[in-house]
Amino acid sequence: MKHLRLALLLLPASDLLAASRDDALNLPDVVISANRQVQARNDSSAANTVFTRDDIERLQSTSLTDLLSRVPGVQIAPSGGRGSLPGVYLRGTTSAQSLVLVDGQRIANATSGDSGLQYLNVDQIERVEVLRGSRAVIYGSDAIGGVIQVFTRRNADLGLQPRLKLGFGSNRTWERSLGLSGGDEHTRFNLGASLDETAGINSTHASFPSDGDRDAYRNQSVSLNLSHSFSDDWEAGFNLLDNRGKSEYDNSFGRYDVATGRSVGQKPYTDYTVSSASGYVDARLSEGWQSRLELGHSENRDTKRDMLSDDFSVFNTYRDSINWQNDLTLNDRNSLILGGDWYEDRFHGSTTFSENSRWNRAAFVQHRFHGEWFSTELGLRRDQNQQFGNRNSWSGTLSLPINPDNDVLLSYSEGFRAPTFNDLYYPDTQYSNPNLQPETSKSYELQWRSQLTDLTRLEASLYRTDLSDAIILDSTSKPQNVASARVNGFEAALRQDLFGWQGNLAVSFIDPRDRDTGHTLARRARRTLSLDLDRQFDRLGLGASWQAISNSYDAPDNQGRLGGYALVGLRSRWAVTRQVSVSLKVDNLLDRQYARARYSYNAPDFSNNQDYREEGRTWRLAMTWTPKL
Repeated sequence: MKHLRLALLLLPASDLLAASRDDALNLPDVVISANRQVQARNDSSAANTVFTRDDIERLQSTSLTDLLSRVPGVQIAPSGGRGSLPGVYLRGTTSAQSLVLVDGQRIANATSGDSGLQYLNVDQIERVEVLRGSRAVIYGSDAIGGVIQVFTRRNADLGLQPRLKLGFGSNRTWERSLGLSGGDEHTRFNLGASLDETAGINSTHASFPSDGDRDAYRNQSVSLNLSHSFSDDWEAGFNLLDNRGKSEYDNSFGRYDVATGRSVGQKPYTDYTVSSASGYVDARLSEGWQSRLELGHSENRDTKRDMLSDDFSVFNTYRDSINWQNDLTLNDRNSLILGGDWYEDRFHGSTTFSENSRWNRAAFVQHRFHGEWFSTELGLRRDQNQQFGNRNSWSGTLSLPINPDNDVLLSYSEGFRAPTFNDLYYPDTQYSNPNLQPETSKSYELQWRSQLTDLTRLEASLYRTDLSDAIILDSTSKPQNVASARVNGFEAALRQDLFGWQGNLAVSFIDPRDRDTGHTLARRARRTLSLDLDRQFDRLGLGASWQAISNSYDAPDNQGRLGGYALVGLRSRWAVTRQVSVSLKVDNLLDRQYARARYSYNAPDFSNNQDYREEGRTWRLAMTWTPKL
């Protein structure tokens, strides 16, 4: 298998198109999400970050958001401990302005725009790719800030390979997972299941006595992948990921009691499900024509309940989708992507919306020229939305190879985002607006990619994003197309191997502003830094992490200042035998108190603000068993 991976890396760009995705998922130097095809990372026009399964195990990430916080230009602002709703800010854009995919399928909730990243179990993830910058030509709506794609666990080797993992840690946290993968040269499969539980922390300061409890979290996750190669030119497969469980949280406003006319405490929780299923046929129809057809279905189900009352609410969204893409190699220097998309969102719940479904269909084309002195990429997409009609998105990139070790890229891209069902159709017109128009963006970027030495790799980007018709809440909490914003930014990722230590440094500087008021956009720090150092000593692996975040503001009017902070973490992994390994990780080693978001309680005018609590020093001990059959 290792020889196969090396052979893939040595393939020319045209032959990489025909390479198996299952084999490519283990390679750190290729990217799949940029153009929905396997290509070398350095050949992609998108600024990108890739985490393989080896990276996930080396970093011992306990959540997907923990992994994403290492990406330059990505900031995470959760509303409490594990399992709480995170704000994900990619290049200064909001969670709803970045597209999240699981095995190619959109998983965002059509009512709120959130993707439930906090519910995706890392033990069922094989690979994560992050594209920084708009990719609307390939993906359409929501890809303004970028794209985050999760690939579920795959079979890495031939033959049967079972695995078992048990972990225990702070706050009465238990992690259990098992899996079995196998296959031969034609058929591969992977089946995995996980159960995570934690007593959690008290996420908020008590406004009611009922708020003084811990907010527990439970996650049950199952993944299944099956693929079969009928010949060298035909392959079909099926992917499934299902995450469901219970997440407790605090409602600091309490519940209005009709009998007393007063607010009373609650113990609310969410029963959630985030799932995705897809099937595909991948065919090499001729020497220069690769075609892939995908059918998908995703669900984002949310039922909110209260332990102290019979109150409940249901917000379930469902999505069906079809994608057909054709990759054409015209000659040694020219290639073409032609494709079409269709998806439909549906809503079912305890609240009656004026509209409960919406479809979108699109066609796109992208041409790439690869020359000796320069390369170009030019794309166009036309979306037809059931409510908003036709939308065009353009992108273009000019790549200049300064020398074999240095490349400069200049690019322009457009993007848009259709308003959510909550924005448009929520029955209380104080909180919805059927006259909203899609948000639009224009982005400009300069990239420099350099292999400074055999052991040093630098990737840097200077960019600007202009947002128009941005949707914000006015003083009455009604969404309006009133804002325009711009984000100026610089980010860099440096990989350095020194004296056996592998170092990965990510830095980001952004200036995200509301152009109408001049205020800094809420919950976005201007400076972030992430540093990971790792080294393998025979059977013992050691690592350390350092993250530093500058101050930010919680409110759009730049009230509620959130102080900057720095966190230190340590990790180790010992291979006891070839089949058994033990790992130990300590996060927030110095037990720093910090906050990434604020909340208001018992005060409709938001005059009484408090910080969401974050976990202090935490530890986790885990054992992994991978017997050979």
